[in-house]
Amino acid sequence: MTKTFLLGASSLLTLLAATPASAQHAGHAGHAMPMPAPKPTAPQPTPPKQAAPKPDRAAATAPDPHAGHDMATPPAADPHAGHDMSATPAADPHAGHDMSAMEHGDHGAMTGALGSYPAGRESSGTAWQPDSAEHRGLMTQVGDWHLMGHADLFGVYSKQGSRRGDDKLFGAGMIMGMARRPVGEGTLQFRAAFSPDPLMGRSGYPLLLASGETANGVDRLIDRQHPHDFVMELSASISQPIGPRSSVFLYGGLPGEPAFGPGAFMHRESIMDSPEAPISHHWLDSQHISFGVLTAGLVLDRFKVEASRFNGREPDQRRWNIETGKLDSTALRASWNPTDSLSLQLSWASLKDPEQLEPGVDQKRWSASGIYATDLGSGWRSATTLAWGRKSAEGHAYDAFVAESSLKKGLWTLFGRGEITENSELLPIDHEDEDHHGEAFRVGKISAGAIRDFAIAPQVKLGVGGLVAVNFVPEGLREEYGKSRPLGGMAFVRLKVG
Repeated sequence: MTKTFLLGASSLLTLLAATPASAQHAGHAGHAMPMPAPKPTAPQPTPPKQAAPKPDRAAATAPDPHAGHDMATPPAADPHAGHDMSATPAADPHAGHDMSAMEHGDHGAMTGALGSYPAGRESSGTAWQPDSAEHRGLMTQVGDWHLMGHADLFGVYSKQGSRRGDDKLFGAGMIMGMARRPVGEGTLQFRAAFSPDPLMGRSGYPLLLASGETANGVDRLIDRQHPHDFVMELSASISQPIGPRSSVFLYGGLPGEPAFGPGAFMHRESIMDSPEAPISHHWLDSQHISFGVLTAGLVLDRFKVEASRFNGREPDQRRWNIETGKLDSTALRASWNPTDSLSLQLSWASLKDPEQLEPGVDQKRWSASGIYATDLGSGWRSATTLAWGRKSAEGHAYDAFVAESSLKKGLWTLFGRGEITENSELLPIDHEDEDHHGEAFRVGKISAGAIRDFAIAPQVKLGVGGLVAVNFVPEGLREEYGKSRPLGGMAFVRLKVG
């Protein structure tokens, strides 16, 4: 599997080297693929003057296409410089465009795989984000297939204080690829994502106040973030328009992401530049690697409703394999993008036996979130997410609240996150306790950091960054941690392709 991961990384870098600059693109939602400059047309010789019949009115009033031009001067090498390409039609209506956008009647903008809206609206799985969210990647076209790929790979040193802290050097991140083509009036898409996380070992990395999953099938990981599986997504979707701004779609993944919560944290523009996982992960988006998902949805312009059947069991401690299981759990989600800058969602899920260490215990989950992303002017850009999640089981309900934001200008990014969770997993499981739940503690965390990117090649950046976190521990846990405000921090580098 390690060889497979390295091969995937090598293939992405090969795509970068092989793709001409005119076929690469990084930018925001709604941008078309860059179009090749039209070949200059040689001037035609002027015919000799001769008597001519009186022209009709239409011909007399038609503008002279050459008026004001010196035809002896060749056109500029880049005739599109300074123009918004998403609004400029090409001489060849098919040149350089995403063919799914053509099928939906939009000749200037790349549309989403699930509907005729800007492609930037689509986040992980079938989740939505603002239309104005960043939409980047290496893009090219081969026949009817539109291809895209990007990678974010981190090298991180984590140091967590207190009696329960630890330190570790590890790698994390993801490599993603997408292939899309029109099918009749609809769109077919395949997507794959892989992570180097399993290389860090089964016990993951130290992260105070985090909990969930297991390293050995017996003990829960506490004050550590579990590694994600090597295969993060293998999915396919197909959509069919049923009106000018409406569509129906099917999405399936092994693994994939059901219709619950906002997009996964590593896809949210508000915090994607941080290598640190949220301690609220298992309230909001831990289902993003579900080994078996089938989702059906309806898009009505800026509204979307969808339902999923999926395998509710979280991945086990074996991170390199593909797991299978019954589609025994259900998720429902309603999404609304009232403006280009705002995305809202409300979702519910019923999970069958999700925790390996709590056999026979089902859960209900709720989530609501809002994501706002906008350009502030003068080169500044901001993105913010506010989210709430609740999970309940055996008469207990636990809430989590999250606020995260990023501020970008040029090659600099500042980011921060604040969280509160009600967590009953911070003390070891008492295996003789039939209730499976320990005492719940309300804990909090604030983290802030920055990253500075350095462009080392077209579409390739190397970033250097760091973050500091303050953890808030209640009275009942202070003896465990040895202090009420333990600190944590990370220093990291990031390779960003696309």
